Amino acid sequence: MSGFKTLTGKAVALDRVNVDTDQIIPKQFLKRIEKTGFGQFVFYGWRFLEDGTLNPDFELNQPENQGASILVANENFGCGSSREHAPWALQDFGFKAVIAPSFADIFFQNCLKNGMLPIKLEKEKVEYLLNAAKNQPYELTINLEDEKLSDNQGFNASFSVSPYWKNMLINGWDEIEITLQLDDAISKYEQEHTPVK
Repeated sequence: MSGFKTLTGKAVALDRVNVDTDQIIPKQFLKRIEKTGFGQFVFYGWRFLEDGTLNPDFELNQPENQGASILVANENFGCGSSREHAPWALQDFGFKAVIAPSFADIFFQNCLKNGMLPIKLEKEKVEYLLNAAKNQPYELTINLEDEKLSDNQGFNASFSVSPYWKNMLINGWDEIEITLQLDDAISKYEQEHTPVK
C-alpha cells in the first residue's frame, strides 16, 4: 500500500445519508479474488443507466468532479454488510480519504486496514465541505501527521486517528507487513522452541 503524510487533492461531494456497502460495490461484482479492479463498479447503480451508459445526473460523473482523491459524504457512510470490497472499490476508483459525520464501524475499520483514511468531523463542518465541494475546482489538504484538514478559503478542522493506525497509514503498511517486520524474531523463536522428537 502507498502511504502519505500530507494529501492535497480534489474533494467531491456525495451528499447522501446511509450509503451502504451494496451501493458502494454491488454484490454481483464480488466475484474477483484480487483487491484491484473494483473501481469500475463503484456506485454502479447510481453511475450507470439501465442501458450501461454513464448517468449524467450522478455527482461523480460530472466532468468537474473527475480525478478526485477525497470523498465528502454524509451520515452513516458505509453501513450495511461488512464487505471489505467497499474500501477496495473506492480506492481503485481513486479515493484516498473519505470524510463524513459518521461511519459504520466495520466500514471504518476496513478503510484503515486497507490504507484509506476515514475522517469523522462534526456535522456542521461536513455540511460546509459538502457545499464547498459542489463548486469545483475545490481542493483540500489533509495533514495526517498533525491531524489537520484545510482548504484555501479559510476552513480548518482537526480530526483524530489512533497512533497505531496513523503509523500504518503514513508508512503504507498493512497488518501482514507489520508481522513480516518481525520475521527475524519469529524465526529465532521458532528455532529456540522446536519440539524435541
